[in-house]
Amino acid sequence: MLKPGYQWLAAALTAIFATCAAGAQADASPEPTQVQSKIIRNAHGQVETLIQGRGPVIVILPSLGRSATDYDQVAVYLAAEGFRVIRPFPRGSGQSRGAMTGVTLHDFAGDVAAVMDQEKTGPAIVVGHAWGSQPARMLAVDRPDLVKALVLAAASVGKFPPGSKEKSYGRLVEAINGSGDPTLPEAQRLSYLQQAFFAPGNDARVWLSGWFPATHHAQAEARDHTPIDYYYYGGNVPILDLRAQYDTVVIPHVLKALLGTRVTEGEIANAGHALAPEQPLAMSKAIAAYARQIYQTK
Repeated sequence: MLKPGYQWLAAALTAIFATCAAGAQADASPEPTQVQSKIIRNAHGQVETLIQGRGPVIVILPSLGRSATDYDQVAVYLAAEGFRVIRPFPRGSGQSRGAMTGVTLHDFAGDVAAVMDQEKTGPAIVVGHAWGSQPARMLAVDRPDLVKALVLAAASVGKFPPGSKEKSYGRLVEAINGSGDPTLPEAQRLSYLQQAFFAPGNDARVWLSGWFPATHHAQAEARDHTPIDYYYYGGNVPILDLRAQYDTVVIPHVLKALLGTRVTEGEIANAGHALAPEQPLAMSKAIAAYARQIYQTK
């Protein structure tokens, strides 16, 4: 027992220990499943953003008409691998808001830049899945200070080797658009989903929900009103072209043929264009392995 008059010492020590404990808790690495949701405002609206993990930054941009939640499991795996994962919601999905007409890819890339600026990411690895590869490449052009490397996952790149008769972004348009159309019968949508997005035997039902038609239309307009040469080359950064084995939308090896040694190729087995819901662990491992090379971490 403290002598009379020394109670102040006990109180002071208690306060010091409490402060130290709080500091230690604040410094502890967050659990991979611990997700912080932020609303980040810019001059054009706001961007809802999911953030988790600690370490070098990986930003993930979703597919056409879809949202950041498609990568919930991928983000958990990447956070467990030692990365800080940032997932902005595109305009019209989640709580993200901004103009939905008269837009270009510069606008969608600008939303991502606003998030990265506020979070002080510095140059980071940006993953663009399918349509998300387009604002990812636009970001690398408009804000090269924010992009260290690109991962283009199941990405239709928009150009083809000389002599090709393919139309840019022309494959399976009916199935892609119909998959997210809630006015169509479920059986027809499932057929479309299986055609365009999922490998044989994989469950396409997981993508019956999670579509944002207004976002889809705005993104399609942005793509159609941005000349492809503005963003195609993705600046000068390294690129991982991460294909899906059964992707019926993407023609393989185009990026490597056109961009050469800047491009590293990889493939995820037993996956289609949807990729993330089919093989989240394999997708995250491929991204993490590439990120370690880029960031030069173990």
